[in-house]
Amino acid sequence: MRSPIYVAIDTPDLDKAKAIAARVRLHVGGIKLGLEFFSANGRQGIRDMAELGLPIFLDLKLHDIPNTVGKAIQALRPLEPAILTVHAAGGRAMLEDAKAAAPTGTRVVAVTVLTSLDGADLGAIGVGSDPHAQVERLTALAREAGVDGVVCSGNEVSAARALWPEGFFVVPGVRPAGGRSGDQKRVMTPRAALDAGASILVIGRPITEARDPDKAARAIEATL
Repeated sequence: MRSPIYVAIDTPDLDKAKAIAARVRLHVGGIKLGLEFFSANGRQGIRDMAELGLPIFLDLKLHDIPNTVGKAIQALRPLEPAILTVHAAGGRAMLEDAKAAAPTGTRVVAVTVLTSLDGADLGAIGVGSDPHAQVERLTALAREAGVDGVVCSGNEVSAARALWPEGFFVVPGVRPAGGRSGDQKRVMTPRAALDAGASILVIGRPITEARDPDKAARAIEATL
């Protein structure tokens, strides 16, 4: 059975990304590549990383008018990522167009509330509800729109899965017990997130910044 850990490789350096992925490839289920990597290396960089044989989670968090998001995903189709992210806040029509444009084998998951945000941050942008309520609202919207799942913190994944038992749940902001939270405000340990209902866990710095990334990945995997 493939590990539920997707390692977040957030670097613009292609050689560094390849080196990290090569070291941890036997103890993770896939590689998450985001905006930083894609901005520096583009589609060819994604192809280069895919040669390592691990599923690619392309985390671009697309958020625009439905037509633009649909065409952007059509442009990404040749990459055939295992997972692709869009923002749930883009609305139902955008989510529907995103799913329609995606390759058959790609899971489209909708980002609910970023793990770097808390209630005060939501209030500052005019969202009156707390993160928990907002995640529930956007999870229901994503399900109705026909995408495959959502991205939410471990604090909300249990409630999200209760609303959508067959959904696919990506949990970022995962930190080993005693690990530093960094810029994340809503975090949870890997074991707790999995027990709460996560389908996959996104773990970055605790692995990629470790002296021995493979040992760090194995240590986290052992807790699961």
